[in-house]
Amino acid sequence: MTDVAFDPRPAYSAATAWVQSLLEGLTDDQLGRPTPCGRELDVRTLVGHLTAHCLQVTALAETGTVGGLPNTVPEHDAATYGEARARSISAWSSEPLDGTVTAPWGTASGGEALSTYVNEALVHGWDVAVATGQPAEIADGVVAEAALEVARVAIPAELRTVPGFPFGPVVEPREGAGPTEQLANWNGRSVIGWGA
Repeated sequence: MTDVAFDPRPAYSAATAWVQSLLEGLTDDQLGRPTPCGRELDVRTLVGHLTAHCLQVTALAETGTVGGLPNTVPEHDAATYGEARARSISAWSSEPLDGTVTAPWGTASGGEALSTYVNEALVHGWDVAVATGQPAEIADGVVAEAALEVARVAIPAELRTVPGFPFGPVVEPREGAGPTEQLANWNGRSVIGWGA
């Protein structure tokens, strides 16, 4: 992980607001679609994963640990996500970023952990958007650009060959790829084959 050079709370708020808008655009017939996150991981499961992330973010602020919270929850609707998102933002509104927390991947500062969840929201939001034909770029590209800067240090390309490392090889961005897609590429995603 790396020291966070910016306050990730506004980026987290913006990234999760974008995810919220994507979830509000889902239809029931899209929930079973596969996603770029993994052909076996459908939209329904990914939405539950995103909601679980908001619950984890709240727990990190309130208790300093995710303490056995699940990585996916069965709820997969925009309203449940919105409630979890609002609580997570509120929990971090006055929480210092320099305290140590225990995230699913290990110990980190609160700022580092929250930056990781910005990455998760943007990349999984991109997954949902691509899988369902929605706009796959967050409107505020600066948010994705900042997340990409952090990701390049936090999840370096050279670690992709380490057994068990949870990110695939970096994908070379296609010509004209926006910052959200470039972030997804850094996380090992490709838009090829998804009709974009």
